[in-house]
Amino acid sequence: MIQQLLGIPPQALFGQLLLGLINGAFYAMLSLGLAVIFGLLNIINFAHGALYMMGAFVAWFLLQYAGIGYWWALLLSPLAVGLLGMLIERTMLRRLYQLDHLYGLLLTFGLALIIEGLFRNQFGSSGQPYAIPPQLMGGYNLGFMFLPTYRGWVVVASLAVCLATWFVIERTKLGAYLRAATENPTLVQAFGINVPRMITLTYGFGVALAALAGVLAAPIYQVNPTMGSSLIIVVFAVVVIGGMGSIMGSIVTGFGLGVIEGLTKVFYPEASNTVIFVLMAIVLLIRPAGLFGRA
Repeated sequence: MIQQLLGIPPQALFGQLLLGLINGAFYAMLSLGLAVIFGLLNIINFAHGALYMMGAFVAWFLLQYAGIGYWWALLLSPLAVGLLGMLIERTMLRRLYQLDHLYGLLLTFGLALIIEGLFRNQFGSSGQPYAIPPQLMGGYNLGFMFLPTYRGWVVVASLAVCLATWFVIERTKLGAYLRAATENPTLVQAFGINVPRMITLTYGFGVALAALAGVLAAPIYQVNPTMGSSLIIVVFAVVVIGGMGSIMGSIVTGFGLGVIEGLTKVFYPEASNTVIFVLMAIVLLIRPAGLFGRA
């Protein structure tokens, strides 16, 4: 039926839909980390792509030099990169909170260039392979398409992490403290809450989300020093469309734009690399605060 109506084989259509969902999963996780950091710290974290790449490399290091497989890497890699993020916040970003957003953007952009340059100098630009864990190999024949198990796992795991993050920030007492600390830190500190420590942990958590996305991406895209820089511009476009600082906006827009990008590759491949930026321009003209953002 689909082939008769559209002239497109259903395998190609559903295959691109799956690729769009996978890309959308990474867009959502990375933009979610950016939204957490900007919404709660007012820092535009341009180093996010480099820290996403570091998450993949830490998983690769653990496998190559310590024999630690994929499942433990899902825990240890975000933890290690999150600790590095906390160190960056304590030693560098904390000095910029009272300044214009541009200073934070320039600092994190410089950090991204340094981190990527160090890894590219050490490992070159070619990718390092990272094997799919044996438990997630193979796939399922759904009749209209073949679904690789690992790719299905990436979509489900990303959605679960995104929704859990939204629930913690929007529906729990901890999230209420975080939001209050950004609006009136003096008042929150008067209740005995250590606001600087909370800010440090929040930045570490946002960075850990990027590292977790890097571990999930490693078996699909290989581990490459440039894997973050090729993605971060699109992720910033996703954040702008969803609304800067909007948690739900990042999730919905990330997955939605991934699907739109996948469908564009089917119906108009020439526009697939620019469709997200065209949508961003349209949204900015109609609703400058983003689809889910507040003015």
